[in-house]
Amino acid sequence: MKVSFPYMGSAIVYKKLFEFLEHEVIMPPKPTQRTMDLGVKYSPEFACIPLKMVMGTYLEAIEKGAKVLVTSGGHGPCRAGFYGDTHRNILKSLGYDDVELIIFDAPQDNWKAFWRNVQKIRNGVPWPKVISRMYTLYRFVQKLDELEKMVQKIRPYEINKGQTTQVWNEIQEKFDKIKTRKELYKVYEECKNMLLSIPTKEVDERDKIKVGIVGEIYVVMESSINFGIEEILGNLGVEVERSLYLFEWINDNLVPWALRPKRFKEIIKKGQRYIKILIGGHAVETVGHIIDFKERGFDGIVHLMPFACLPELVTQSLIPKISKEVDIPILSLPIDEQTGKANMLTRIEAFVDLLRNRKKGKTNEVLVNNLQQHADEERVVMV
Repeated sequence: MKVSFPYMGSAIVYKKLFEFLEHEVIMPPKPTQRTMDLGVKYSPEFACIPLKMVMGTYLEAIEKGAKVLVTSGGHGPCRAGFYGDTHRNILKSLGYDDVELIIFDAPQDNWKAFWRNVQKIRNGVPWPKVISRMYTLYRFVQKLDELEKMVQKIRPYEINKGQTTQVWNEIQEKFDKIKTRKELYKVYEECKNMLLSIPTKEVDERDKIKVGIVGEIYVVMESSINFGIEEILGNLGVEVERSLYLFEWINDNLVPWALRPKRFKEIIKKGQRYIKILIGGHAVETVGHIIDFKERGFDGIVHLMPFACLPELVTQSLIPKISKEVDIPILSLPIDEQTGKANMLTRIEAFVDLLRNRKKGKTNEVLVNNLQQHADEERVVMV
């Protein structure tokens, strides 16, 4: 089958999945303005930006010859649960009746439907091979995420600006060529050494600024949507850590609750202090990670959300209370097709300046006031 998928984060992981299942993979292009324009043109106006961008990605993949599109679903009040049917109806209205959309919902929601989809994409590959290759892919995701976390800790202190990002791009190219588990471990060590060889400047631990990024999974993980916020912060000398990484998402969502990692359950428990009912999306995790980042000594939080995202709107409404109670600055940034990079960059730079002043024990009332003037577009809470 000619298979494609939405582009999110390190998309080579999804590419590798379908290569291991011996499909002909149609790699979707990294989202651009054209992707956005296509998605906006054919999607409902009220839809959030992930639905629109994924729609545009599907259309570009179909242009390249894709006949099967594979994606994940959603559950709870979050509209992500309707993405699949919405996309399917749009494709049908555009005349793409020969394109199949396979939607993977959480296995615990409907094991039979999940199993049927597994059988579809297994592509006749013998089960022993499937199991072996999926374990290789599992370790592939783990090692790639470990390297990405290293990138986020090295970039703020690099001497040659842009070198870490260049090395990260080379690492992804190397990982894209991996075919066996033996190659994986060898390439991982090579890439780790590549990162460790990047010249960096010494910075006193007391002077380091650490920011956690939380929010809805698509805008948090896809750099083309969030304007490369991790790189922006890194270039400003800030260490970054996301609340969501693919390896952790797999462990947190694709296994029964009893077998999920202890840390995930702790995050959920922390979030449930503020959100006690199921509202879908990543709202509970977002709140839990805000508290966790504070407890781990982070200096600030950037909260990313699609404009009008129901779960993250609930989170945003709680941010003043959370920020005050746990004593951490939080910058909330709604994102849609109208969001401008220059505008976002200005807010981020101001936020980082505030964090530096705050860490030095200084106050900056002018900066706080300037940030809070934009509350109609995005909520910013400073303590």
